[in-house]
Parts: sequence; structure tokens; C-alpha cells
Amino acid sequence: MDRRSFIKTLGATGGTALVGKRLRAENSSGADEPVGVLVDTTRCIGCRTCEEACAEAHGLPVPEDLDEDIEGVVRTTSEKQWTVVNAFTVDDEEIYVKRQCMHCNQPACASACLVKAMYKTEEGPVIWREDRCMGCRYCMISCPFDVPKFEYNSTVPRIQKCTMCWERQQKGEIPACVENCPEEALTFGKRRDLLEIARRRIYNEPDKYVHHIYGEHEAGGTGYLYLASVPFEKLGFKTDVGTTPYPELTKEFLYSVPVVLLLWPAFLLALSNATKREDDHERKIREIINEVGNE
Repeated sequence: MDRRSFIKTLGATGGTALVGKRLRAENSSGADEPVGVLVDTTRCIGCRTCEEACAEAHGLPVPEDLDEDIEGVVRTTSEKQWTVVNAFTVDDEEIYVKRQCMHCNQPACASACLVKAMYKTEEGPVIWREDRCMGCRYCMISCPFDVPKFEYNSTVPRIQKCTMCWERQQKGEIPACVENCPEEALTFGKRRDLLEIARRRIYNEPDKYVHHIYGEHEAGGTGYLYLASVPFEKLGFKTDVGTTPYPELTKEFLYSVPVVLLLWPAFLLALSNATKREDDHERKIREIINEVGNE
């Protein structure tokens, strides 16, 4: 990238940041009701089939500890494992909880991404687009649920997280974890329908469930919704995330932060683009040299 292109990229992205246009997560308007997944923790038996199915569907390493006891160890998602099941003992009752990306209605990760690499699709899943990423990792910092993970040990690092099996949905299939759950603890469908199902279960069995659907309002609402028999804070859920979409919380910040700080991400983007161009150019030169040497 030459000097003119570098400055052009810097100016374009810097201008976008300055006017504060992207206060909300990027997604198309007029979309139909988004899809989601309802997790009924009262039905989960801790078989961890969802973990295995997720790994196989996305070419990830199948967890080697599937037969090990997970009680007492709070596991988090990683760059190699997009979903995990944790065990909690509450009032002598063992409860299993599946965790993964929450697929927020207005995701903070997508709002923080300057290049729309982290993207909220019309259908609902929040996905990461490798060809757009500049490696700033703002998505990791902004996520209230600490979900996006970075491949620090890779020579070509990527951001890794659950995509709600977006590729499978494009082919008319449902998420692998939902399809393979033997106890039907996971239900896939339109978010409004899932909320109705959850409310109906609470109404029909009021003593079985706490009267709260986690994800209905948390952080402005999420694509993954949860039912439980005990208060969610006892199951490791963050209950201090509020109900305001996180992108809304950045409004005052964007209008008060110094201009130099807003231009810094734009500078990183321009530098990233320049580096990618130079790397491509060097790679092509090496290929030509190798071809000549082989002849």
C-alpha cells in the first residue's frame, strides 16, 4: 500500500469513528425475527454430547476428557472449544449448564469492530469474518460474557467462538448441539417462539422453574435463552450485565473521548492493510523465485 492509500484508509475509518455512526451493532434493517436457542437446564444430564457434536461440526479437537467428572471445575470456552458444560451443586441438586456465545441482539463485539469482521446477521447468529479482521481484538475486550477467544499460539491467529452453526443454517440445518442433544434440553427456533415456550413451561410448572428467563432482557436481550430451577447467580451466570444493550452505553464515551484516541484504531486498520499488502507482495516474489529455481 502506498502513502496515498494509507492516508485514505486512515481518513475514511477515522471519519467513521468521529461521527459516531456505528453506535449499534451492524445488521440489516427490516429483518425477520431472529433465531435462537432455548437451554432448559432442568433437562440437561451433563452428557456433553453437545461439546462433541460442536467439535465435529467445526473441525475442532474433540475434548479428551468427555468421561471425566466436571463437578467443581468451572470451565470456559476457548479457541479450541466453542461450547462447554459445567456442573453445579445447589441444595444437593446437581445442575448442568451449557455455555457458549450468547449471540446478543445488539452485540458489543460487533459494535466495537471497526471493520465489521464481527457481524450480527439478519437471522440472528453473530459471526466472525476472517477476511475483514485486522486483529485489534476489541471484540474480546467489549464482550460482557468474555466469549471471543484469540489463537495466540497460531502463526495465522483467528478469533474463535460459537457461530450458532451459521454455515449449517445456510443449508437448512439446525445447530449441531441442538440436533444431537438426547434429552431435548436445547430447542432451536425463532426467538419470540422460544420465549413463549419458556413462559409456558414456567406457567405449567411454577414450582420447577425460577420465574426468570435469562437472556430475555440481559445486555439488551440475547439469542441464547435459559431456564433454571435455581437463581442464575448460583449457576455462574453474570447477573450484573444490566438490561441496556452495550452499544448504547458507548454513546457518551464516543462524544467525549479525545480525537487522538478515536484515530488510533483507524491507524491500526491502515497499518494492518498495508502489512497484508506487503506480505502478499513478498509471498508472490518468493513464489516466482522458487519457480525459477526449480526450472
